[in-house]
Amino acid sequence: MQDVPQLAAEQEGLKRDLRLRHMIMIAISGTIGTGLFLTSGNTIATAGPGGALLAYALIGLWLVFVCQAIGEIATLLPLPGAFNAWGARVFDEAFSFQMTWMYFINWALTIPAELAASAVIVEFWIGKDSAFPSWLVPVIIILIMVGINVTGVKAYGEIEYWLSVLKVFTILMFIVCGILVDAGAIGGVTYGLKSWSHNEAPFVGGFLAFVKTLVSVGYAYGGSEMTGVTAAESRNPHKHVPKAVNTVLVRIAGFYISSVFLLGAIVNYDDENLLNSDKSAAKAPFTLVFVKAGISAAANYMNAVVFTSIFSAINSDFYVATRMLLSLARNGWAHKSIGYTNSRGVPMVALAIVTSCSCLSLVTIFVGSGVVFSWFVSIIGSIIFQSWILILLLHFRFRYCWKAQGRDVKDLPYVSWGYPYGNIIATFIGVCCIIGTCYLGDRDGYAQGLLGAWFPWILSAILFFSYKFTRGTKMVKAEEADLDTGRFIPSESDKEDMEAKGPFWKRAIKFII
Repeated sequence: MQDVPQLAAEQEGLKRDLRLRHMIMIAISGTIGTGLFLTSGNTIATAGPGGALLAYALIGLWLVFVCQAIGEIATLLPLPGAFNAWGARVFDEAFSFQMTWMYFINWALTIPAELAASAVIVEFWIGKDSAFPSWLVPVIIILIMVGINVTGVKAYGEIEYWLSVLKVFTILMFIVCGILVDAGAIGGVTYGLKSWSHNEAPFVGGFLAFVKTLVSVGYAYGGSEMTGVTAAESRNPHKHVPKAVNTVLVRIAGFYISSVFLLGAIVNYDDENLLNSDKSAAKAPFTLVFVKAGISAAANYMNAVVFTSIFSAINSDFYVATRMLLSLARNGWAHKSIGYTNSRGVPMVALAIVTSCSCLSLVTIFVGSGVVFSWFVSIIGSIIFQSWILILLLHFRFRYCWKAQGRDVKDLPYVSWGYPYGNIIATFIGVCCIIGTCYLGDRDGYAQGLLGAWFPWILSAILFFSYKFTRGTKMVKAEEADLDTGRFIPSESDKEDMEAKGPFWKRAIKFII
């Protein structure tokens, strides 16, 4: 192993300005947006309370081990391309080429999807018949995003931290209200688990209905893996990354699964408001529970939270998309000018390209945001599934290369727990989910089947084989895998920072501020 750190090309020019509190809050709720606050009710309406809970639990278990795999490698190699760049080190350059481009496409589509939703959210306050142009909302958000990202990664982390605090507070308030409402302590009605025996509950629509919810659940969970990307600009990846990835379990069990369980216990699956086809905050699933708790201003509060959540998610989307383009350029997979960073460590050309992609949101508003948004969710959900299964495969390969070079697992700065059995279980869940969604894609017709389940895999195959044949790349030998360039070697001050010092209350204040 090298005794001194050697920067990888894609790390040059970046600033390590993300602190521990930024990393943890980004991991916990950085990308929580419409997936949980608005569309979780539709999952219950489709598969019933039991089917929805099972979908969130299964995909959540898959995600836990994906994040553990990310944590192990990102702590050692904190690259801006993250897991997308690791493939070229341990497998094949063509593998990283297609994976990085697909992950960029994922976020390039997520931005207009979230922006289109923002225009719908604002209609709650101004009314559908208002003379206020709906396209102006996305434009204003885009301009603000450019301003934040031009300032630097520290501004991104700080804004994301406080917006995430608001989301966490709202979810915790929902869980407390949900428990009290379900128990009959407030609202005057004791619900218990009556909804689980209502009509066809708890599992509605059979296996196909359950499979149908998987992509939307994956979309809701999407972004949890971005800790691997932020590691490149963390002040101390050895300390920050492990703590961040270990909070994902809190996010899954404490936020998603608890919220879905309480929502399914209080609101019947056939309640027409659960479908929330117009994405209205007044009919959002969280709002329904707050109303039952007697909180009269619930709709206005939830609309404000959903809007700030979308803003927060778009903030993260911009950050990840620009770093993916930076990685592509620095690795020679896109024009080198895209890899330019200014004095604040901001990839300016990449930011300009991402800003242009975000303008697709204006098209969705004019052609019908509802239909296009559904297509975006299908494509994005499938790409997320693809990324997660490939991350697990990369982790298997990484461990093989590590041992082939005579290195001890104990030498890793962070060792993922549950390996290899956790990875095997997660891979099995992932393969079943992907096969199920591809099967459902064929049954749902040409457009949804092609654009949703199949298109990402077809495009990935085209990217992989075209690059492999034109560049003549070969599989990396395990003994020759580069597991050192770009490693983070903590300084003495970094090592001291990793040690807890002072009384708990002082450390808590330091963490928050």
